Amino acid sequence: MPILFDSSVYITALRAGSGSAVVIARWVQESPLWLSSVVLEELYAGAGTTERRIVEKLERDFDKANRVLVPNLADWTFAGKILAAVAERYGYEKIGRTRLTNDALIATSAVRNGINVITTNPRDFALLAQFCPLQWQTRAL
Repeated sequence: MPILFDSSVYITALRAGSGSAVVIARWVQESPLWLSSVVLEELYAGAGTTERRIVEKLERDFDKANRVLVPNLADWTFAGKILAAVAERYGYEKIGRTRLTNDALIATSAVRNGINVITTNPRDFALLAQFCPLQWQTRAL
């Protein structure tokens, strides 16, 4: 099954240095790797000068390989419905809907394409998986 790393995996890898690259390379050998445009946005938003060059290379490499996953209209709509369901069940204030928007877009576009999301921060994806058939897992680097 194809995989997609949540931004938490890339951020953890950037902070950990080259040792984590070996772990990521092993995962990629097991399954085709995709990059979400939402993850790309999150990485650019948090990148300093050094990290920005790494993120730019990620963008170029995934774009060249034709493996950038971009949410479409149905993904945006489904994400809104999921967020409404989460808010209805757990309350608007408790879940921080704005924080979940990006993860909901990652989840819905991954579901649409049969892609497994890998994250180092499972809380949000566990919550979203209650409302859509998301395939996801936590992996430590």
